[in-house]
Amino acid sequence: MAEGALATCNEMFKWSQVRVWSRGQATLDNFVREQQRKYESFEIKPSTNLEQTVRGADVVVTVTPARGPIVMADWIRPGTHIAAVGADKKGDQELEGVLLTRARIFVDDIRQCRTDGEINVPLSEGLITEADIAGEIGEVITGKKQGRTSDDEITIFDSTGIALQDSATVPLEYERAMTAGVGIEKKMIST
Repeated sequence: MAEGALATCNEMFKWSQVRVWSRGQATLDNFVREQQRKYESFEIKPSTNLEQTVRGADVVVTVTPARGPIVMADWIRPGTHIAAVGADKKGDQELEGVLLTRARIFVDDIRQCRTDGEINVPLSEGLITEADIAGEIGEVITGKKQGRTSDDEITIFDSTGIALQDSATVPLEYERAMTAGVGIEKKMIST
């Protein structure tokens, strides 16, 4: 997931520095070895110290299976955007709950995120309510809801992934694979 997050973010922003974290140095070394050669415009800086990795970042992307907060609220400065992707089942949580009380929160699908996303624990603990959710990302994309409202606002996107996204991207990836002459075509039977 980290590889995909890096590639996606690289399409959206011009980075001067990318910091990555893992608990294990071997994982970091492998990630940097495989990914750095793809990106000449910035250096990937690995660290096993999460606070140093997060503190001062403009954008934080979390892709862990954490069952408790690992990113603390006081590490996040005004204006930071957080893409919380790792929490995808009940009880998962990567962000300290109080951080969500200070942020403008968007989700991919409220019905799914309330039970499986980053917001599930803060909701169940009463730190936030569904009224604190600014909207679904589709509403921002279509202009029905405003995204960031100030340069100092902390924004959080809680993504659990939805089937519609898969339905939209699978045919594109299939076409790309066929054009590139890679992959194996398989027939799938649905009952």
